[in-house]
Amino acid sequence: MNKNTENHPFDTTAPSITRRAVDDAALLSGNYWGELRAFLCVAKTRSLTRAAEILGSSHATVGRDVRRLQDRMGSQLVIFTKSGTSLTEKGELLAGELLGLDQKLFAIENDLRSNRSDAEGLVRLAITDGLGAVFVVPELRRIARDYPKIRIHVKTPGHLRDIRENQTDVMLAFAPENAAEFLSKPLGWLHFLPIASADYVARKGLPRRATLANHVFVDSELYSARGGPWEPWHELKSEGLATYHCDPSISYGMMVKAGLGIGLLGNYNLTEPNARPLDLGLQISLRLYAVVLKERLESRPVRVVFNMIEDIFGEHNPWFAQSMNLSVPDSRYNEGYRLLFNLP
Repeated sequence: MNKNTENHPFDTTAPSITRRAVDDAALLSGNYWGELRAFLCVAKTRSLTRAAEILGSSHATVGRDVRRLQDRMGSQLVIFTKSGTSLTEKGELLAGELLGLDQKLFAIENDLRSNRSDAEGLVRLAITDGLGAVFVVPELRRIARDYPKIRIHVKTPGHLRDIRENQTDVMLAFAPENAAEFLSKPLGWLHFLPIASADYVARKGLPRRATLANHVFVDSELYSARGGPWEPWHELKSEGLATYHCDPSISYGMMVKAGLGIGLLGNYNLTEPNARPLDLGLQISLRLYAVVLKERLESRPVRVVFNMIEDIFGEHNPWFAQSMNLSVPDSRYNEGYRLLFNLP
């Protein structure tokens, strides 16, 4: 009698025990995979019409698929009204589970494609508008040249901390993800300081702490958190006469560039000849991180994009060095800004 048989109360060599799940011909799920896809699309769009457009189907067919799924599940998942659709509590639960499966299938498809010698696949990159336009877009031209079959979807992150919520592969974040399944690679530093345009200074005078009551500020929802790194900015602008508000980062920069007021901008905006740094005793520096699900790095296209983010935003780039620079003469690091504003 062998050692395994002596130590184990059952025969571990029996086929019924060693057979893998994939060797079992029986399917546990019902015949409703197509209906699940239709339901998930409705859950995401909250519209039968929009879901039909995305699925390349008809409004009536998608509606029948959802109702058929409800019949099979024995539970109402979607509430249809004249003003649109909403999910029941069970519908929300099912949609949440399907999102994970949808993500997994997407990753598997991309990984299978990326096993080819010429890397191919779609990579979703979450990054704020300003950093994406100024620093990532020029590099995408080189990625397109070297990896013509890698497609990149640049997304504005809906939540700057949560890569799961954004359904992305790679994210440029302002804090690390601590969960074990993530890799958070520290990069360089993004430095913020008060900036005004030369036109604003000529019109309103050079802002100083003692004269802030005469000055206008431009604020952003990105800086809305209280009690954190933005608190000195809140204190500064509270001394101002009036405040404009703007959420999109590029529009925010343009409002400052247009002379509407004092803004809190990244130091790289000083590439603009009309920009003036203001000595108001305020500088905010945030560490940047390249965040990715560890298992996604097995995909070659994801690795290419992750490496690109590391290279662009590392400390070797003078704009993201630990000590803040107000000018960077090397034109390689100003290419995107010059391209955006047609600067020589």
